[in-house]
Amino acid sequence: MAEEVAVTMTMPEDDTNTLRALRGLEDGNSSVRLKAVLAVGTNPDPRFVDKLIERCAIEPDFYVRDMLTWALTRHSSSMTVPKLVDELRSERAQARSQALHTLSKIGDRRAWPAITRALLTDADDEVARSAWRAAVVLVPEEEECELAEVLAAQLGRGGRETQLSLSRALIGLGEVVVPFLRGAMQNQDPRVRRHAIATERLLRDPDAGFEFAIEEAKRVAVLGTAGQEG
Repeated sequence: MAEEVAVTMTMPEDDTNTLRALRGLEDGNSSVRLKAVLAVGTNPDPRFVDKLIERCAIEPDFYVRDMLTWALTRHSSSMTVPKLVDELRSERAQARSQALHTLSKIGDRRAWPAITRALLTDADDEVARSAWRAAVVLVPEEEECELAEVLAAQLGRGGRETQLSLSRALIGLGEVVVPFLRGAMQNQDPRVRRHAIATERLLRDPDAGFEFAIEEAKRVAVLGTAGQEG
């Protein structure tokens, strides 16, 4: 311990602050980690990028993870984007999900080729949801139709939060999704039909609310009169 203190005392102040921040990122107290990430993001330093990305993969606290993303957006995208793209191949779902979330916040379209169909259809709902959000931000205009087809093929998937995320992603693509929604309205699976009807309703009336749109979709599905009131 005395040796460690002696080493710290002989370090330049900048290096001492760096060491303190790095330790703070691994502290057992989430409040300490949050403050450490805030400090790193406030004073961006390339030396922190690897550690920030490493923490994204394992950080258990939602607020700290969100701050980690913010801190990474404060660094040069030329440095962060390639490293985040590498994380998309991780076997750890949280690593993939958080990397996708961060890429969506950075918004650098050089990351688009890394948003693969495998990620868009990932078996882990959190990874898929993050991939959908990132894809809508990063997709080139000429590839929006292909993306809409991949997303629409997953209508009916998961619970409320997953379905709402998918609806928002589809709506984010605009009118290009309409033919795919209309096709899904004819699907034999009632969950797919309801989700497609609800998504189109939200596309037409963003203020309707997802719960209302789902209830309306159920009514329409029973009556078989999409687009009519009765």
